[in-house]
Amino acid sequence: MSAINIDHLTVRYKKNRENLPVLSDVSLTVPTGTVCAVIGPSGCGKSTLLKVAAGLIKNYEGQVTVGGRPLDTRKMTIGFMPQSYGLLPWRTVAENIRLGRKVKGLWQQEDEKKLEELASRLGISGLLDRYPRELSGGQQQRVSLARVFLLQPDILLMDEPFSALDAITREEMQDVFRELWQQESITTILVTHYVEEALYLGGQIAVMGEDGQIAELLDNPTGETPLRRSDERFFQLGRQLRQKLKSKLPGRGGEGA
Repeated sequence: MSAINIDHLTVRYKKNRENLPVLSDVSLTVPTGTVCAVIGPSGCGKSTLLKVAAGLIKNYEGQVTVGGRPLDTRKMTIGFMPQSYGLLPWRTVAENIRLGRKVKGLWQQEDEKKLEELASRLGISGLLDRYPRELSGGQQQRVSLARVFLLQPDILLMDEPFSALDAITREEMQDVFRELWQQESITTILVTHYVEEALYLGGQIAVMGEDGQIAELLDNPTGETPLRRSDERFFQLGRQLRQKLKSKLPGRGGEGA
């Protein structure tokens, strides 16, 4: 159970007594074990799409299924990584990492060993007794990654998780995420506004337009073995994706900021 299917999804909000669509008739299928990168301008509904898939928005038209079953957060385990990392400031790093499995009632004593393994792989073993305020942005992001991967979710939803980091740290965290993801192959939707991030992490790229629709769905030609960022082909593919964004989003720049 992990393929995500979104069928004719429409989400509206009230403004001046009118119901205006944020998302309009969106359909998207993310195959099992795929990272789907969703890219588009601010306000096009990317985060709304993610919140529907996370079960945070329940008032919508259409259908969302995971593994062929209607979305039900009580019966499914959904990993959600917000842009703000989502760490509780009054809990230690170790407590924050355990939190997901404990909230779902999944925690078992043997999970402590997996926590220690993840902390070691992420380079945060020496930070387990610290609090989020004592960590850098990159360190907080590593804690957030440890939590969602320890959770072992059916699906993973990431809302611009690396955008608050500086460029070098962001690239490092993309590499860390990809290394973890390749071992677990969790079906993932990743919202981003960076062309290179979509190209580097997404096996599938959904380009959203200003009208709250998916303008184009692309299969990433680099597949499961991404090119290095310094590779000429990576640069050319980035240019092509920017051109597609510009053609679908009149008046916007290549990264749909």
